[in-house]
Amino acid sequence: MKKVIVYGAGISGQGAAEILKKYGEDVLIYTDADGGFDDLLADAKLLVLSPGVSPEKAEIIKAKQAGLEVLPEIEIAFNNYKGKIAGITGTNGKTTTTTLVGEMFKTLGVPTKVAGNIGLSLTKELDGMPSNSWVAAELSSFQLETVKKFAPQISCVLNLTPDHLERHHTLDAYYAAKKKICLGQSAKQFAVLNYDDKIVRYWAMDLKSQICYFSRQQELPEGVFIKDKKFFFRWHGKENVVCNVDEIKLFGLHNIENVLAAIAVGYLAGCKVENIATVIKNFQPVEHRLEYVRTINGVKYYNDSKATNTDSAIKALESFPQGHIVLIAGGHDKMTELSDFMECVKKYADILILIGEAKNRFNECAQKVGVKNINLASSFEEAVVLAHKLAKEPQIVLLSPACSSYDMFNNYEERGLKFKKLVNAL
Repeated sequence: MKKVIVYGAGISGQGAAEILKKYGEDVLIYTDADGGFDDLLADAKLLVLSPGVSPEKAEIIKAKQAGLEVLPEIEIAFNNYKGKIAGITGTNGKTTTTTLVGEMFKTLGVPTKVAGNIGLSLTKELDGMPSNSWVAAELSSFQLETVKKFAPQISCVLNLTPDHLERHHTLDAYYAAKKKICLGQSAKQFAVLNYDDKIVRYWAMDLKSQICYFSRQQELPEGVFIKDKKFFFRWHGKENVVCNVDEIKLFGLHNIENVLAAIAVGYLAGCKVENIATVIKNFQPVEHRLEYVRTINGVKYYNDSKATNTDSAIKALESFPQGHIVLIAGGHDKMTELSDFMECVKKYADILILIGEAKNRFNECAQKVGVKNINLASSFEEAVVLAHKLAKEPQIVLLSPACSSYDMFNNYEERGLKFKKLVNAL
């Protein structure tokens, strides 16, 4: 019996291996530490990739040259699932939107789950779910770049800005990976697209699915939009007012876009408008995304550890239009362009504290655009203590790194929890 090789032993890889074994496959989990990959190929029939494994690795190229089928973990999940998926991607806002959609799905009266890049293996979470179920799946470019037949009932693309160039190398390659969420869809399926993002908007020309746009900036002939400070949904001749914009607990323009997208996904999945409105009004910000931690001596502290790229950090800064921010930024450098981010820092931040591998490059660019009051910290702990020492009311302290966390932490969650622990110990 030929083996299935699962490359990568993280959450996704382990979940895929467990379910494939359950279905009678002879499964071997392989990691870079194991070695001897070439010897395994002759006895293998399928290679399953964890999201953290780049398809450019020599082993993957050899496997393809040997005629081995190579599939990402989410394709294994999709192939074994009989229910419906709403797949949500974009550079920023995925977790908030997916979590919000998941809450809407709970009102449908059928089995539902939230899975994918949000921390749980899609393969494991979808296993055993019935054909009437709905799953809200957060999907990253890493998960999507090698899919072949993946086609969710509803795809949703929130936005596109430069990210993960250390993996994809070019913007075109990064955008192409994201686009795969909707390329395989049929005319019976739906693509929810951000009308305000020109690249995403024009993807509609290449898709077979039914297009539902959302827009924060203008009224649409069909789709989800804002008019008179209310969320509207116009679809197939019907128009619904969902609720007032000021009734939501999320703040920031980016979160208004996330709500617009979630309304479209929820409605297209069959959620009632009144249920969508109730969910939106009661929804709290997700952990590590502009999360209020506490106030010390009149200074508020916010944990935005999930801002792992410059665009996400810009959105965080713009969420405090009054400015007076003491910003902690830096971490594992994704090598994206920094000028727009630093111009935003100059506009909104009184003090910049830089950390991690990226601090020297960030410092160089900050100085170039004229950012004042730059401080370099040698550790994460030092940065938090320094922010506490320097910040005075009406300033706020914001952790919004614009970087991934891998130089100091295993993930952004660990970084955010550490920040909260340090702040609560002050």
